[in-house]
Amino acid sequence: MNFQKILVPIAGVAVVVLAYRSFGWAGVAAAAGGVVMWILLHFTRMLQVLKRAANRPIGYVDSAVMLNAKLRPGLTLLHVVAMTRALGELLSPKDEQPEIYRWTDNSESSVTATFVGGKLSHHTLSRPAPAEPEALAAPDSSAATAAPPSAP
Repeated sequence: MNFQKILVPIAGVAVVVLAYRSFGWAGVAAAAGGVVMWILLHFTRMLQVLKRAANRPIGYVDSAVMLNAKLRPGLTLLHVVAMTRALGELLSPKDEQPEIYRWTDNSESSVTATFVGGKLSHHTLSRPAPAEPEALAAPDSSAATAAPPSAP
């Protein structure tokens, strides 16, 4: 169970009640103003992250390897979207747990992240297969087939 959904509102009410007991209605006004400011800060951050992500392609990240290095279990989906500056490509069915997202870079490397309850549970990095050695060989093979010079 996610205790933050219960404990944060209870803490807000407790701050207002303690402010009333200590300072009367002036304390309630100050405490309520502080709680509202805290809520507005989180709301503004969320909107800023989503505004940045709206201008990028879904599922794109500059470097999947760097994203993989920065990810750790327990990060929220909003934090990961803020790091990638893009919404992830949803791989799981909509509105079902766990949620699986993928971010891919230009080299076709991708990070697949699994979120349970909005928090990152695990992630994997997938890289494309390396090019075949024959494709990396020099195109001029005539030098390789020439006979070595004879010793005098």
